[in-house]
Amino acid sequence: MSVEERVGAIVQRTQPAVQRRAMAKAITLLESTRPDHRAQADEMLTALLPHTGRAFRLGISGVPGVGKSTFIEALGLHLIAQGLRVAVLAIDPSSTVSGGSILGDKTRMEQLSMQESAYIRPSPSSGTLGGVAEKTRESLLVCEAAGYDVVIVETVGVGQSETAVQGMTDMFCVLQLPNAGDDLQAIKKGVMELADLVVINKADIDPHAATRAQAQITSSLRLLSMHGNPEHAHHDAALWQPRVITLSALKSEGVDDFWAAVSEFRQLQTANGRLAARRERQALAWMWERIDYGLKQAFRQHPGVRALLPQMQADVASGRIAASTAARNLLAAQAG
Repeated sequence: MSVEERVGAIVQRTQPAVQRRAMAKAITLLESTRPDHRAQADEMLTALLPHTGRAFRLGISGVPGVGKSTFIEALGLHLIAQGLRVAVLAIDPSSTVSGGSILGDKTRMEQLSMQESAYIRPSPSSGTLGGVAEKTRESLLVCEAAGYDVVIVETVGVGQSETAVQGMTDMFCVLQLPNAGDDLQAIKKGVMELADLVVINKADIDPHAATRAQAQITSSLRLLSMHGNPEHAHHDAALWQPRVITLSALKSEGVDDFWAAVSEFRQLQTANGRLAARRERQALAWMWERIDYGLKQAFRQHPGVRALLPQMQADVASGRIAASTAARNLLAAQAG
């Protein structure tokens, strides 16, 4: 299939089954590491760009077991009932031993996956840090070009450093559990200072604990907003103030309140220009990230580096030279 045919199949909406297949093949092409596939993928992305940018990009993070998949399914069904089309990019952790990944998020979102207005794409993290896959940004553009109104990026859920998704979405939401820690623990978590909205899920299990957690995290966010994220502001009506809500995704209670907060955020940040500025920064950061990746690949493939690398590795492993010295020698080999 040519690039023109592939792009045409993605942007049309008259044949949903054809569009889904084209999207799946496009994302598989993006995730390929073959040089010829990368060239095709770049050409395809350039052709898709005029059709992107209209969706709202929502990032969802949280520790394992917090109920991210259940929440996303409840939210997706709620949005589809309002006439919206929803795409979900679910990132699953890859095994550090086998390299494999279960990719079970689509199975957990059984009801949502059966909806014609929903598209779910699980992808392995493949060792990429930050809770997302390497090609998540590109996959997001494919979903936008296909006309989806909301694109949700679900991170792997590995802990406190899972912040990469904030750099590719319009709004970053963190899911928490009742009794997950005191307000000091909330401040310690790196994702909290970047969160636009914090959700206490499973509030139906212990409503009192959920209320306490809401109060504690709200207090923590006030401190962080005064000294942290410049996109947030304390007591400024023109800027978004991070907030904390409680809900039960399993019972679909509070999902409408969540979406009301998201809609308010979108309206406010669009009016004050912060949403457009955020996307501009993200696009530039994405460019430099790809440059860094390309330089690393070029370094590894350089003939001088490949010739010297086995000896340097052996010397470092045996303790004959320091790792920093070996690195400098390899960099000099590339420069020479």
